[in-house]
Order: sequence, then structure tokens, then C-alpha cells
Amino acid sequence: MEIASLVAQVQSFKAIAAGLLIGLASLGTAIGFGILGGKFVEGVARQPELSNLLMVRVLIMSALVDAFAVISIVMGLLLFFTNGPFVSYVLETAKQVS
Repeated sequence: MEIASLVAQVQSFKAIAAGLLIGLASLGTAIGFGILGGKFVEGVARQPELSNLLMVRVLIMSALVDAFAVISIVMGLLLFFTNGPFVSYVLETAKQVS
């Protein structure tokens, strides 16, 4: 019964970690896009003749900000939907103890 309790505890920690990864990545991306858009509008308002140059740079930066979020979300989903080394480590340790 103790092994089942340990496996359940590992699974619960994995779910919390995956939720934090996905949630914080989404929050960070939203803040990044908000700041990026605000600075873009501010830059175009100050110098409208540079709007094309600023647009290119904003698109490059938005791709980088979005890439961070995608990587974090994929890592969170992999952690959530796979057993990974965590459960197998608990089972191997339980076999050695028994």
C-alpha cells in the first residue's frame, strides 16, 4: 500500500509542476506581448516614418516570445502525459527495498 501512496504522490507533484509550467508560460507570454505592443505603438507614435522597420522588429520579437511559451507548454504536456523517470524510479527503489 505504501508503494501506491508514493506513486500517487509523485503523480500529484507532476500534475502541479505541469500546471505551473503551462500557467506561468502563458502569463509570461501575455505580459511580454502587452509590453511589446505598447512599446511598438509608442515608437510609431513618436516616429511614424519608421513604422515598417519597427513592424519587422516587433514580428521577430513576438516570434521569440511565442517560442518560449510553446517550449514551456510542450514540456508541461510531456510531463503531464508521460510517466517519465519519476514513477519508474519509485518502483525500482521499492523493488530494492523489498
